[in-house]
Amino acid sequence: MKIGILGTGTMARTLGGRWAAAGHDVLVGGRSAAKAQQLATALGARSGSLADAAQAADVTLLAVAYTAVPEVLDAAGGRGALTGKVVVDCTNPVELTGFSVTSGATSLAEQIQQRTGARVVKAFNLCEAKVWQLDPPSFDGRPLVVPFCGDDEQARATVGALIEDLGCAPLAVGDVTYARHLEAMAALVISLLFRGHDPYTVFNLVTAADEARRKVAGAPVQP
Repeated sequence: MKIGILGTGTMARTLGGRWAAAGHDVLVGGRSAAKAQQLATALGARSGSLADAAQAADVTLLAVAYTAVPEVLDAAGGRGALTGKVVVDCTNPVELTGFSVTSGATSLAEQIQQRTGARVVKAFNLCEAKVWQLDPPSFDGRPLVVPFCGDDEQARATVGALIEDLGCAPLAVGDVTYARHLEAMAALVISLLFRGHDPYTVFNLVTAADEARRKVAGAPVQP
């Protein structure tokens, strides 16, 4: 799969690196050509402009600070370049003030979809980057369950496969309006991290079947 990365930060490095290692064709696009080239070299990927990352990809990961989203989308070509494309939004529109974390009433994912005409899927926004660096991310003896949402069924299936490439379990939770809930959950996680919780603080879905399998296997309960 051809994956374009919009951004050169920690999430771009982590997810892009994992997907490159899984055999995907990754192209890193950044506002700084030098940073994009440096990251691409580190990942064994290709580099280019933000427009290159948007136009040449089957899936585009948006991995920038939320305040930079409008600028980055415009530089990537906006509606003309991204209309109908699958865009994975892992950003969180949160404000950090002292020990207070707040999020907006309308999700950033919905705003991105309206702005670009892309098939936006909200995913990978609930965990700190160090969680995605785990190979695989697992907690309490179980794969990390990754909630994601989007309007388009094919786009959701594509992102679900990328989640599985990380060794995680995809959980489609609904249409793109559910991004409001995922972003609110992320605000809570970020608040906990900001207050000193370790970076591996996560929400993970537990079902009765999971518990039964764990008891049969005799897996220890992790603190």
